[in-house]
Amino acid sequence: MNREEQKAFLTHLYQYVSENKKQKFDAVLQNRTRYITVAIEDVYQPHNASAVIRSCDAFGIQDIHIVENRNVYEINPQVALGTSKWVDLYRYNEKENNTMACVNHLKSEGYKVIATTPHKDDCTIQELDLSQKTALLFGTEKEGLSDIALENADGYVKIPMHGFVESLNISVCAAICLQNVSERLRSSEIDWQLTETEILDIKLRWAKKVVKNSEMHEKEFLSSK
Repeated sequence: MNREEQKAFLTHLYQYVSENKKQKFDAVLQNRTRYITVAIEDVYQPHNASAVIRSCDAFGIQDIHIVENRNVYEINPQVALGTSKWVDLYRYNEKENNTMACVNHLKSEGYKVIATTPHKDDCTIQELDLSQKTALLFGTEKEGLSDIALENADGYVKIPMHGFVESLNISVCAAICLQNVSERLRSSEIDWQLTETEILDIKLRWAKKVVKNSEMHEKEFLSSK
């Protein structure tokens, strides 16, 4: 469908969407961004994977990039609480080195890839420069990021800690990082919001998820053209 057809189909679907839900779509999309994105490498505990999704939704991050080299990314619905249907998940699991496939894709889209690690002396999350589109890369629960991820990152960031522990659980780390960068982004002059085309595309996909038999509606709509 072209843009005008998408608008017409959205109008058609919106007949079956409650006013509260439509208002919620508008409010959420005003705070959604693709300026910041998240990439996670080989997370294997479903509750951690799901908590990262929940944090992305909470702080307005639309896209999550998932590297599956050894571990399949599984979602725990009791932790995600349905948030997985409101964000876009991109999986990298078809190549021998899926980490590089993800990193190369992000860089081709104009992202600066920043590895989160306590073992590299670069900057704290509060000091992270947000003048360029940024992808925050998180690693596994035990080993952290792979050497390949660290070697191909554009920079490194850490969370200041003042106790005996050297690292945090990935879901906690993601939440702290996203809260910081999302708040700084929203108070900046950076053009971080979604475009009108992106909003239309996402709103249409969301409407399909809440309207029963949306595929049938789409077939009938297209056949009438």
